[in-house]
Amino acid sequence: MAMKEGGGGGGGTLSEIYQNSKRLLIKTRDAVERLERLEFSSPGMDSPELSYSIKRDISQIQSFCVDMDRLWRSIGSKPQRDLWKRKVEQVAEEVDSLKESLDKHTQRIQNRMKEAKERAELLERSNGESHTVLRIYDDERVAMQSARNSSIMLEDAYSTGVAILSKYAEQRDLLKRVQRKTLDVLNTTTLSNSVLKLIERRHRVDKWIAYTGMTITVIVVYAFWRWTH
Repeated sequence: MAMKEGGGGGGGTLSEIYQNSKRLLIKTRDAVERLERLEFSSPGMDSPELSYSIKRDISQIQSFCVDMDRLWRSIGSKPQRDLWKRKVEQVAEEVDSLKESLDKHTQRIQNRMKEAKERAELLERSNGESHTVLRIYDDERVAMQSARNSSIMLEDAYSTGVAILSKYAEQRDLLKRVQRKTLDVLNTTTLSNSVLKLIERRHRVDKWIAYTGMTITVIVVYAFWRWTH
């Protein structure tokens, strides 16, 4: 069977278009492998020119597949038609696999770029939050120091008050002791006065007894003298 059916991709025959698509598949597969090696050897690295070239070649192969799909359907012999159908489907599967690999690579690069952007934003936000946290920490530290100073002042005031009250208590005890001694002195003085008064009364009684005894003695002596004479 002559393969002179018209088609796209430069108007070649089905066989010519197929051979062109196979050569382009090999080239595109090698390019995808280079792109993946570049990505995994240096994570985050990309080659936009190589990616664009691969994408362009994939579009060309897909265009070949469209032409070949139209051409094999026009083959009269069923065995030949079935054969070309499988060949074209194989090319289509291979180009879809390459396109999927390219899409995954592109998605990984986009994800890494997104992650890098998010990390940068997070870092920038963290730096801003760090300044805020440091400012809050400084404010808290100043407040805690002020509270500590106030606590020290209150403790000093309390200690001073306790000391004053202790002095007052000591003075009160001293006054009480003085008062007790004064009362003791007063009581002693009162007791002494009572004793003196008692002694004085006793002295007067003794004087009266003495005077009475002397008088009685004089009377007795005088009476005896008169009786004897």
